[in-house]
Amino acid sequence: MFMGSALSTGKVDESFFYIVAIAVVLLVVVTITMIAFVVKYNRGKHPQPQEVKESLWLEVVWTVVPTILALSMFYYGWVNFDFIRTPPKDAMTVNVLGREWSWLFTYDNGKQSDVLRVPLKKPVKLILTSSDVIHSLYIPAFRIKEDCVPGMKTYLWFNADVAGTYDIFCTEYCGVGHSHMLSKVIVMPVGEYEKWYLATESGGLAAQGKKIAQEKGCLGCHSTDGSRMVGPSFKGLHGRAETVVTDGKERQVTVDEEFIGNYIKHPNVDIIKGYPPIMPTITFEEAEIKALVEYIKTVK
Repeated sequence: MFMGSALSTGKVDESFFYIVAIAVVLLVVVTITMIAFVVKYNRGKHPQPQEVKESLWLEVVWTVVPTILALSMFYYGWVNFDFIRTPPKDAMTVNVLGREWSWLFTYDNGKQSDVLRVPLKKPVKLILTSSDVIHSLYIPAFRIKEDCVPGMKTYLWFNADVAGTYDIFCTEYCGVGHSHMLSKVIVMPVGEYEKWYLATESGGLAAQGKKIAQEKGCLGCHSTDGSRMVGPSFKGLHGRAETVVTDGKERQVTVDEEFIGNYIKHPNVDIIKGYPPIMPTITFEEAEIKALVEYIKTVK
């Protein structure tokens, strides 16, 4: 991941370092004063207690100065918070759908992707929601995080000023596949972004199936490289012998086109042994199922 920055990131960092700087200065002042008092007023030098008189100016100082510092931190934080919660009017919008356990990004022209692609140095407003439980979209490189709530729309924005690839996480525990709910932000030069944005999808049935797998969230639970996730990996799945559990009874099957199609239509009926019965019911057209099966057959 490229550790770049964004305009909104700078605002968060400014507030953070301002508060940290004040805390460090106060720590040093208090520590030095404490050490000085320990040395000057230790029992060896002053075996008998002495009367301590009040000091009006000292009481005024330690009341007024902390008040000013606290108010300055509040003001600094509020101004910067207002900035990062007020997206520019010309910001491009991307709709974000969180679901167990993947992200879907939908653009104004209807294009969809499981990876967020944005143009360089252009403000981007993300409109967030969820199709199931509460998720939380977090892009640590840009210091932005916001909950995705079912039946509700939330938002955040950023302006990436360094091209590169940045991690996206879900930071709200959302079920057994929470740790796999990952994606990327790809910040592209404007020309490259527009070329991608305007490009039409091409390819055969398997390519269509791959696109469907991304859009429907299949790749949030099923890997394509053989690694274990919530569901069985697509890699080498077609034609493989598996033990499935049906109505509590185990049986051996060969994962063919018919089995995959039935598995998609009726999830959690035939459960591949070793995996939890948690596949959500997702509506697929017959043509989509056919394309998805063709795609799975190509993942070797």
